[in-house]
This record gives sequence, structure tokens and C-alpha cells, in this order.
Amino acid sequence: MHPESSAAHAAARDATIAISVVTPMHNEELCVEEFLRRTDAALRAIGRPHEIVIVSDGSTDRTEELLRASASRYPSLRAVFLARNVGQCSALYAGIQHSRGRVVVVADGDLQHRPEDIHLLIAKMDEGHTLVSGSRRDRSHERLSKRLPSRIANKLLRAVTGCEIRDMGGFKAIDGDMARSLRLRPGHHRLLPALVHMRGGSTAEVFVEAQERFAGKSHYGISRSFDVLFDIVMLGFQSSFKARPLYLFGRIGIALLLVDCVVMPWLLYEKFALGVDMGTRPPFLVAIMLFLAALFFLAMGFVLELLSDANNAIGGTKPYVVRDRIDSCSSGNQR
Repeated sequence: MHPESSAAHAAARDATIAISVVTPMHNEELCVEEFLRRTDAALRAIGRPHEIVIVSDGSTDRTEELLRASASRYPSLRAVFLARNVGQCSALYAGIQHSRGRVVVVADGDLQHRPEDIHLLIAKMDEGHTLVSGSRRDRSHERLSKRLPSRIANKLLRAVTGCEIRDMGGFKAIDGDMARSLRLRPGHHRLLPALVHMRGGSTAEVFVEAQERFAGKSHYGISRSFDVLFDIVMLGFQSSFKARPLYLFGRIGIALLLVDCVVMPWLLYEKFALGVDMGTRPPFLVAIMLFLAALFFLAMGFVLELLSDANNAIGGTKPYVVRDRIDSCSSGNQR
């Protein structure tokens, strides 16, 4: 076949894919086969052209071996093997960038997100939304140490960003073009609804059943709560000041200078008009500290502004390296 015809055929094939299920996996050998079986069955039941994109995040068990062996049984499977473990968010980002569907469904590989609920997300997406969240209804099987931080984080995110989605992380369906346009940084996989909302996308949610992990052990610990808190603070800055650090730190610096401009004239008046010594008085020391702090915040704002510009300039650098991949989808229409 002529190269141009081959390229046109590939483009036409990619354009026909309606649903891409993207799932990062790290050492999930006990879940791989069951995940593929149930996800493939759920997508076939929907009856639309689809693909299953699984990203092995530097797995060291039999995950990749099982994916290779499954390629012949699941023609819609596309597997991406990363050179090393880069974390869930970067692995998810790799999977989204390799996806081709008009809708991208993000799901965990441990089957806590039921593949049988994908049709609920798709039905809601058909109403014209940019993102649909699968909000978990019953999480009684999870430890309080996991549920409570999650509820607090979701509440903070709603307050900071104005996005009303109740369950920010996990099971999601996103418009494919929007998903592939997002430049996800570590931690952003927990903030997808907020990120889409901040870019003007329409968000909605449907309730899904929360399941226990099918097999294996969780990769999360209580320390993740601190990471989520920092992500929320950063997102709050971006939401309030349009990703301009100077706007935030500049405001703080100016506020401190204004306070200093009130305190220092008063101290100078007392010094020269009333003869009150000011060199050892606490208000004078506070004024000096406020002035130095104002200079620090202004300098910080300028430095972060320059770093932000540099980061945007090199934004094309990807946080992952693909070592190998499997593309067994020989046609865009797997039913």
C-alpha cells in the first residue's frame, strides 16, 4: 500500500474510535486478566468502537508478560510499557496521550471502579458534558483513615475552585480532545474535574458503586493526604490568580508595605516631634521586619514568574519514556 494511503487509512481508523479506557497499572499481575475480561465485555455491551489502553508503570512482576499474552485475545488492547516507575499521574498522562477515542474513560486497574458502570458515564457524556465523574456512593468497606481525608480534600477542592463535583479523583469520562490537551503534572490525576472546570468545560456526575480492591494491595498510604493538601493549595493559587505567581506574592508584598507606611511615619513623628527614642522599640523592629518581608515576597513573585515562563517554554518535555508498546487494534471497530 502506498505510504500516503496507509497514513490516511490509519487516520480514518483512529477517527472511528469512540471510547478509550485508559488505565495505569503498577505490579497488578493479579488483576490484569480479570480487568481485561470485564472491561472488554462492558465495552462490547455498549456497542461502540473502542480501545483499552493499559500503561505498565515500570511493573516488575508479571503484569507486562500477561499483557503481551492477552494481546491476541483482546484485539482492542493497546499496552504501553514505561521504562521506569514514574507514578500514577505520569503513567495516566502517557496513556491519555496514546489514546485515540472521542471519549477517554479513566479507571483504576484494581477493579475498585466497576467496568460495568462505564455505560453510565458514557450515557451522561452523550448529554454534551466535557467531563463526567463517577462519584462513589457507598465506601463503607474502606478504612476511615482513607475516607475522611478524601472527604476533606474534596470539600476543600470544591471551595477553592468552584467545581461542584463531589468525588474529584478516580473514575472519570472526559472529552478526548480536552483530555489530550491537559498537561498533567504529578498529583493532577486527583484534580481532573477541577482542571476541566477551570478551563471552562462542563462537568457532571453520576453515582457508581464503590468496590473493594479485586486483589493485591493498595499503593496508597496516609502520607498521600499531605500531597493532596499541597496540590489543593497550588490549584487555589492558579484558580485565584490565573497561574500568575506575581499576582499573589505581589499583593502580599504591597499589603506589607502599606502597613509599613503607616507604622514608620508614626514612629518618625514620635521621634522628631516628641523626642521618643525609636531604635529599641518593638514597633520599630516590627516595621523593619515587615519591610524585609515585603521585599522577599515581591522578589519571590518575580522569580516564580520567570520560572513559570521557563516551564511553559519547555512544556513539551514529557515526564515519561516509553520502552515498548503493543498495538493489537488492527481495526477501529471492535464489537
